[in-house]
Amino acid sequence: MKEVFMYAAGSHYNNGRPGQDPYFKGRVFHFEDQLQSGNASIVIRNIKKTDSGRYSCIFPFPQPGRTRSIIELIVDCILKDRTKENKPGSCPKPSVTNLDETDDWALLQCEVQGAFPEPEVQWLDSDNNRVHDVEQQVTQSEGKFNIILNATVKKSDVYRCVSTQEEICHQVDQKIKVTLQGAALNPVITHHEAKEGMLLQCEVRGASPKPKLVWKDGAGNILPADKPKDKGDKGIYSVILKATVTKTDNYRCVSTQEEIHHEVILRHMCLFLNQTLD
Repeated sequence: MKEVFMYAAGSHYNNGRPGQDPYFKGRVFHFEDQLQSGNASIVIRNIKKTDSGRYSCIFPFPQPGRTRSIIELIVDCILKDRTKENKPGSCPKPSVTNLDETDDWALLQCEVQGAFPEPEVQWLDSDNNRVHDVEQQVTQSEGKFNIILNATVKKSDVYRCVSTQEEICHQVDQKIKVTLQGAALNPVITHHEAKEGMLLQCEVRGASPKPKLVWKDGAGNILPADKPKDKGDKGIYSVILKATVTKTDNYRCVSTQEEIHHEVILRHMCLFLNQTLD
């Protein structure tokens, strides 16, 4: 049992009376000017989730039917940024950095400083899935925690470093965008008979940045084509380009990503049996 607050003949925990549990020190206040009218209420400030529990109000000079009152306090923690509320120990927004990067992965670092109680720090992707490939370092200075959390990510996305101090209902985050330069794989080519000729389809999947597709004939001329159909998800693109041809030739689908100086060419021979070859 913890001593929350006591008042006796003008002496109480906020004017020097000993005995208060350190957990409540400086957070509990009463209404001195209302005691004469029977208001023995208290106010608990800087409320915490751990303040939840059963509280007893005990009268030293009991009256019939009025010796003790019991109330149960349930603190429903709403996690939000409470730095402007000057909550003791609430940490500022994390600092995030991209330490290293290749075409296939990026090493992200999140740093949280001066926090108490110790926060839970995690990396999340844009779907709020936790990044599990992490390495954490925790140090203490003057009773406060400093945390560094490194994470290796392998897809383009917007990532968040989230710091949570549930005991004081405090949560802050910081975002960082990662765009991995994923070179496009070889296109996939298919063909189908059309009303007037042959319909050629070229499809590139899983590319970043978005590639530009063109169809060319054997002489290198760019063919008229339908408007490209592209779909992007978190910086990764799939693109489809269709063109209709009417003569036998060696056609090429060319995929170009100028930003990373990458080009892929795939040839496709289209033969019309009812035509006479030169």
